[in-house]
Amino acid sequence: MKNVYFLSDAHLGSLAVSHRRMQERRLVNFLDSIKHKAAAVYLLGDMFDFWHEYRTVVPKGYTRFLGKISELTDRGVEVHYFVGNHDLWMGNYLERECGVTLHRDSSVMEIYGKVFYLAHGDGLGSTDRKFRFLRAMFHNRVCQRLFAAVHPRWGIAFGREWARRSRLKRVDGKEPPYMGEEREELVRFSKAYLATHPEVNFFVFGHRHIELDLLLAKQTRLLLLGDWISQFTYAVFDGEHMFMEDFVEGESQP
Repeated sequence: MKNVYFLSDAHLGSLAVSHRRMQERRLVNFLDSIKHKAAAVYLLGDMFDFWHEYRTVVPKGYTRFLGKISELTDRGVEVHYFVGNHDLWMGNYLERECGVTLHRDSSVMEIYGKVFYLAHGDGLGSTDRKFRFLRAMFHNRVCQRLFAAVHPRWGIAFGREWARRSRLKRVDGKEPPYMGEEREELVRFSKAYLATHPEVNFFVFGHRHIELDLLLAKQTRLLLLGDWISQFTYAVFDGEHMFMEDFVEGESQP
């Protein structure tokens, strides 16, 4: 039985990350190290810091990453991509050219007999009105068409700069540390969902940029995947056990 891998939040191309080329190579090296052991790879959003797909234009760059996920799908490895809040403007490019399965919403699915709730995580359990307003605007079809009318020369540059400023608003460009079960929105959401859906075994999210493995019930765990900017963390499920790991260059991976 081959493994299933989960990772998120590489924010490739971020203007707030000084080591962009090294970061992409490290991600590609990881994917290369698991290509013979993986049944599926789940990318839970924000793998790109900004992605807006025009009808005939996509952002330049990311060739190593896109080539590697294409190699995985060519080998028969399932690659699932859940859009996040930085890359929600995806069209069908990754599906058509790279063979990925694109998910625009959260999904509940069975993997090796266990029930997984999978999502990027943005907006789930959020009470921040400003964030919810911006999220609704970004998901609005009319707003998306209006932005698509902007020439890519300015549209992509604007999006990348917006994402850079958003990251630099945080202290040292990092997310706040774990705030406890009562204050973490994704924990609150998961507990509320579990109350009416006790069959879920794993809640797996990105978005938060912290690593967390929390027991919610006897048979249910919540995992936050960290990021691929400074932590290089991921989860792996072997059909029986779920592990949180970090990728260290040169070490063999589970």
